[in-house]
Amino acid sequence: MNIIHDFVNTYGAAILYTVLTAFAGYIGIVVKNIYNKYIDDITKKDVVKTCVRAVEQIYTELHGREKLDKCLESASEMLAQKGITITDVELRMLIEATVNKFNSGFNGIDDNESKAGD
Repeated sequence: MNIIHDFVNTYGAAILYTVLTAFAGYIGIVVKNIYNKYIDDITKKDVVKTCVRAVEQIYTELHGREKLDKCLESASEMLAQKGITITDVELRMLIEATVNKFNSGFNGIDDNESKAGD
């Protein structure tokens, strides 16, 4: 029993500090990963929103699939430059959602104006 008591008195604080440091490091990594995922998601949405607006302004002569291809190309390139990886499916879904939001926003304005005139 005396050996255990001596061991704890000699090395107990060092072991405790090591365990607490490892735990704090693990918590830091988890928080960093959650933060990066959140920031990456926001960046993806912002880049797609910018690309959709730019394609609508720049490529007025293009329609449908051609505009989608330009937007996919531009958004992929911009995200790659920022070091953010994205799947084709995720990128397509973000583009479609952004286009839908823009279209419903424009339609919503028209609907509100017609209701206001009634």
